[in-house]
Amino acid sequence: MKKKIAIIGSGIAGLTLANFLYKDKNHDFMVYEKNDSLSLDEGYGIQVSTNSIKILNKINFSKIDNEKIYHPNGIDIYNILNKKICDLDLIQFNSNDIKYTTLQRSTLIEFLKDDIYTQHIRFGKRIKEVSELKGKILIKFDDNTNALVDYVIGADGIFSNTRTFFEKKKNKPVFKNAIAIRAILKTTSGLDIDQSKINLMMGKNCHLVIYPFNKNKDLNLVCIVRHRKYDPDNIKSILDKVVKQNPNLAKAFKEDLKFWPLYATPKILPSNNSQVFYIGDAFNGFLPTLAQGAGQSIESAYELFNLIKEKNGDIQSIYFQERSKRAKIVRRRSNFNFFVFHFSSKFMQTIRNFFMKFLIKRKSFINSYLGSVYKN
Repeated sequence: MKKKIAIIGSGIAGLTLANFLYKDKNHDFMVYEKNDSLSLDEGYGIQVSTNSIKILNKINFSKIDNEKIYHPNGIDIYNILNKKICDLDLIQFNSNDIKYTTLQRSTLIEFLKDDIYTQHIRFGKRIKEVSELKGKILIKFDDNTNALVDYVIGADGIFSNTRTFFEKKKNKPVFKNAIAIRAILKTTSGLDIDQSKINLMMGKNCHLVIYPFNKNKDLNLVCIVRHRKYDPDNIKSILDKVVKQNPNLAKAFKEDLKFWPLYATPKILPSNNSQVFYIGDAFNGFLPTLAQGAGQSIESAYELFNLIKEKNGDIQSIYFQERSKRAKIVRRRSNFNFFVFHFSSKFMQTIRNFFMKFLIKRKSFINSYLGSVYKN
């Protein structure tokens, strides 16, 4: 008899898992989304490194419209005054059909929804109550509908509502005293950058990443600013701290801006229930400074799919051990980047820049620091 699976959340993690289950045909599954529809506005850009493209290609990502994606060939690293420090070749991580890719989040969601949208997603579903019934999990939604399933997969983000129903230990996300500000640029806004690459600019208590996400080379800009308090009415004064360091950035910040506070999960905790799993940010929420948010969502979904498919041993224990080991690698590097990108001292910035120039040309370091992530 086929196992029944409830996937809570229709983000990248949930939809990736749904696509693999759909392709496998050996499980009954449904994606339950609390909102009334998928968020398919243009949205912001994301980076998907080779570790994740390899997985996506198993569900035919290679057939996606090439006009809607981009393959940057490197990363140029600058100080906040747009003076180049060094550059990193990304092509070294690529193969013929597996390439570092940038695109809009909505483009990936559109791709992931195509095969499952009609039959396998239910909207307006918010969990009201859960209980166990004859070895299965009974989920009651607040619209008075029920689902009786063998597995529950929490894929509902860093503030996972699913966790509140199944876990005794609290793992409340922690505000990291930083704010993300995003804009879509049609031009380089007067900055001296290469539009074929990812561009990283590091300043005092801030950094910016600008990269193309389609063949038109429209640019995604994300600025991370350290700030002790998130006040959406105070964004201008926060941006002023960045613009004072480089007035040429003022033009970029005149675009339509979106902003949000940055949170991260303090601990990696196993589920109390052997039939409940977490993927993506619901498992562990990372800082965005290694550009692995989407990638780890894809990876975790694929890892769990393979374990459910193979049905070998204690799935919960195996999944947690392997996923937490991988998450710790990514988290350490993300946290280190967050620290290094934001030095406020000129002296520390000089030391950092010197070591960046030195290390980025050392293949052994790049393979250890990035290759262990990108080539998983």
